Amino acid sequence: MLRVTKLTDYATVVLTVLAAHCDGTPEAAPDTVLSASELAERAGLETPTVSKLLKPLAQAGLVEGFRGANGGYRLARPADRIGLIEIVEAMEGPLGMTECSVHAGNCGIEQQCGVRANWRRINDVVVEALRSVTLAQMLAPPAPPPEPDARRIALRLANA
Repeated sequence: MLRVTKLTDYATVVLTVLAAHCDGTPEAAPDTVLSASELAERAGLETPTVSKLLKPLAQAGLVEGFRGANGGYRLARPADRIGLIEIVEAMEGPLGMTECSVHAGNCGIEQQCGVRANWRRINDVVVEALRSVTLAQMLAPPAPPPEPDARRIALRLANA
């Protein structure tokens, strides 16, 4: 099954908490920051887990950390300028559906492989999909499901 790690999922949750409380816009007060323990409480996570997440997020330039008695963290830029691909790559490295999607030369059948090019194309589509969704969009409530088409007739086949 293809899925992001639990830490990447938690990193997204922590970043949405930051986005909801101190969105990194120039209008936000410079002292609007949340400590790791405040982030943990608001995200429903343990403080050591949040502290572990903040280091790679800061290294990737997604959050800024401030030391001192009133220190804490805030987004490094507005939530609408942070794509989900940046969060995934900060936590997991470059996205690769298969090993050869990212690095050439790691497979013994690479020269005669008939599917490598297609896996790379699929990899590019997934990267673009994650790039097109922003942290700000993750804060928005999900869209309601479409209403059923009144002209459609529900049909169920009976077993013979």
